Amino acid sequence: MLKKTLGALALTSALVATQSFAEGHQIDLSGKTVEWIIPFSETGGSAKWANFYAPLLSEALPGNPTVVVTFNPGAGSTKGANAFQEMSYEDGTTIFGSSGSTQFPYLLNDPRVRYEYGDWNVVLASGTGGVAYLPTDLHAQLGDGGDASGIAGEDFIYGSQGATRLDLVPLLAWEMLGLQVEPVFGIEGRGDGRLMFERGEANIDYQTSSSFLSGVTPLVEAGTAAPWFSFGALDAEGNIVRDPTFPDMPTFKEICEATPACATEGEQWDAWKAFFIAGFPAQKMVFLPAGAPDNAIATFTEAFAAIQERPDFAEISKKRLGVYPQLTGAAAQTALESATDVPQAAKDFVINWLSDRYGVVLQ
Repeated sequence: MLKKTLGALALTSALVATQSFAEGHQIDLSGKTVEWIIPFSETGGSAKWANFYAPLLSEALPGNPTVVVTFNPGAGSTKGANAFQEMSYEDGTTIFGSSGSTQFPYLLNDPRVRYEYGDWNVVLASGTGGVAYLPTDLHAQLGDGGDASGIAGEDFIYGSQGATRLDLVPLLAWEMLGLQVEPVFGIEGRGDGRLMFERGEANIDYQTSSSFLSGVTPLVEAGTAAPWFSFGALDAEGNIVRDPTFPDMPTFKEICEATPACATEGEQWDAWKAFFIAGFPAQKMVFLPAGAPDNAIATFTEAFAAIQERPDFAEISKKRLGVYPQLTGAAAQTALESATDVPQAAKDFVINWLSDRYGVVLQ
């Protein structure tokens, strides 16, 4: 799995589609509206990701169709993904944006999942990161290097989409640090968790990078929130290193090393790292539905590749998305395979942990 992930990352430098087609073989989207379905609320990172790409995609697609982002939240994205599974390709006017919170229930055999990634056609895979943050008064109680021991006795509340969603990465991380964090399950997007934090209903939170950049940075500037750690990124050898979007912020691995209660080896660490790899290097993906013909897949693939070849893409994407791989063609397919392939030992650990900790039975 790790080799697949690193292979996908290595291919990002090309930023070109590997599928090609003869002139005149594009699908014609002139005068049409492309609906981009996001299975979350309009307040989270997936919404910000799709809203960033939508006008650029409109410019890049042949015929310059209108691209409209719509939202179908519910069950931590499972509702929208199940609905997309029932759709079949018609004319290229429907695409779907998934997230790690869509991937994890699939990996864990959540009984609510009725979708199959193998039926869909990936045309973009976007890497991202995540940042955990605290109220400034609690952040001030951290020890050297971000040591969590000073806040181990605090009662934490966290707004969560669900235990089998991407939230399991921060939930497991906080437990490894010895924190007592009680999740309030059922929110429809990470943006809703941020709103709980803003209203004082939660006192710990995490956001994916795009949502942190736009939604949490103002709280940091206002002095009501303080970033604690990023989950990190992978280097060429598969080691966790600092997130390129937040190079001055320690990683969870660094915080774990600074906290006596936490260990960066053993089955708990291995499980956390496996799900981090599955959830973040290719966290958000765009799909055409089942039955999409080669020319439709190639049209969208080349459009997303063309967006990344824009001379201003690095600058505008850094401000909105952060500094992460944006993969098309064979690289996107490799990223999809990595995101939906986790060692069985890691799955077993997480399944047992979910049952013991939250009463979530998946077998």
